[in-house]
Amino acid sequence: MSDSTKIGKRIKTYREKLQMSVDDLAERTSLPASLLEEIEGGNLSPALGVMVKLSRALGQRVGTFMDDQIVKDPVITRSAAREEGVAGHKGKAQGHYRYHPLGAGKADRHMEPFFIQITPTEDRATSSHEGEEFVVVVAGEVELVYGKETYVLKEGDTMYYNSLVPHCLSAVGGDAKIYAVIFTL
Repeated sequence: MSDSTKIGKRIKTYREKLQMSVDDLAERTSLPASLLEEIEGGNLSPALGVMVKLSRALGQRVGTFMDDQIVKDPVITRSAAREEGVAGHKGKAQGHYRYHPLGAGKADRHMEPFFIQITPTEDRATSSHEGEEFVVVVAGEVELVYGKETYVLKEGDTMYYNSLVPHCLSAVGGDAKIYAVIFTL
């Protein structure tokens, strides 16, 4: 079963437990019902901002829909054992981001930590969602479009921002690697 299918089934299960229709969920999230049907059907990997809206509307953590099993503290992810997971960006099947979740299995977490590999792209479309993000550039250069401003960050630089402001992270001049922690209120 693909990650998109697992996430879609979990969303549908929680929606049905709350006796919500797809239209009810669409109204609560301000997302099109057709998008929700695609996600629940496993045909589309939801963007992180979409996952935040869905988790809020369903009263769950974002990780509830992505985790396969619960592990006891501390959650340790060895660099050599990191696995790519799903946290699709802007509704695309991963796009130019390769996500590696670092908190999977921690049941009571309030943050979503990731190691992310970014490949260059011309796409600079911004997105926004509830919460805050903290990012550390570990390799390459990253462009942050934040509202109407643009910043270029190099290895070792950090950024911390309100995720409600439209933003976009892109690799500049080659591949980049970052650690990102997303906190949702």
